Amino acid sequence: MIKQILAFGGMSIAIGLMLFPAAQPAAAQQSQQSGANKNWTQPKTPWGEPDLQGMWPLNHLIATPFQRQQKYGDRRFMTDEEFAAAQKSAQARNQRFESGAIPQADSSTQVMRLTSLLNDPPDGRFPALTPKGKELYDKMHGSYKPGQTVFDSPEDFDSWDRCITRGMPVSMLPRNYNNGIRIMQSPGYVLIVLEMAHEVRIIPTDGRPALDQSFKEWLGESRGHWEGNTLIVETANFNGKTDMTNAGVPGSPPINPSTENMRITERFTRTDNDTIEYEMKVEDPEVMVKPWGVAFPLKLDNSYQMFEYACHEGNTAIRGYIETSRYERAHKTPK
Repeated sequence: MIKQILAFGGMSIAIGLMLFPAAQPAAAQQSQQSGANKNWTQPKTPWGEPDLQGMWPLNHLIATPFQRQQKYGDRRFMTDEEFAAAQKSAQARNQRFESGAIPQADSSTQVMRLTSLLNDPPDGRFPALTPKGKELYDKMHGSYKPGQTVFDSPEDFDSWDRCITRGMPVSMLPRNYNNGIRIMQSPGYVLIVLEMAHEVRIIPTDGRPALDQSFKEWLGESRGHWEGNTLIVETANFNGKTDMTNAGVPGSPPINPSTENMRITERFTRTDNDTIEYEMKVEDPEVMVKPWGVAFPLKLDNSYQMFEYACHEGNTAIRGYIETSRYERAHKTPK
């Protein structure tokens, strides 16, 4: 598929050991994911801010779908029986993708009891599009657009196909590979380094005002502040040229539009040495009938190696799609 071709140069070849923890009762794991260890002390940076630094890859979330399967209803966590089945499925997935001369994806290093990344709406399903959202969807292009067969120019592909960016909020969601996220801090700044696609989110935390709305950016313009030990990041000033989500996120709708008026609020709360509870709320009333949000733990893994996501260099997929599309249209099979 095109995303495997685009990312091939940066695919992590080193596949970690599969770490499937023993099944815990659902209530126990839910408790672990909902609050901090009361005997744990939040580490601080030398200048006195909560320390979130480290490598926080999302490989443990590969097996957790973005949207919840309808059979779970409003349940956020699996039963013991469902969890055991999910572990077995993830192990089979790892074996399937790791077979062959070159692995096709990174291993799912853990299986979470979460039934979906989406926690809002409560049913874990992506909200419906507004009439304007459907209109914008019809105008979207890309390799993930269902039913699109005509590719004549680079404009027939989205920003990720063209190795520009995944955009936001999708850049903070898991993929089958290149899931590295590194958090760095300095006085007045938090930096979030994204392995896919070789980008850095620079977030001032010094109280400076937001940029004028006339400035539009691919990842938006972020401002952060601290509420106790929680980092709050508010992002606006998007350019509206990226997919809000796409099928590159396991369990996501194929593609969804975004606009310049999208607003994203994130919360980073470290709850122990190895865990940050992450929440993100996305609002874009022009295209969605209601906001949506995700919540999941980030897990510290400083042994994770972040490889160059060499997407644009040698990217022949765009040309291949165009040549194939033109050939198919010129040599239609007689009915």
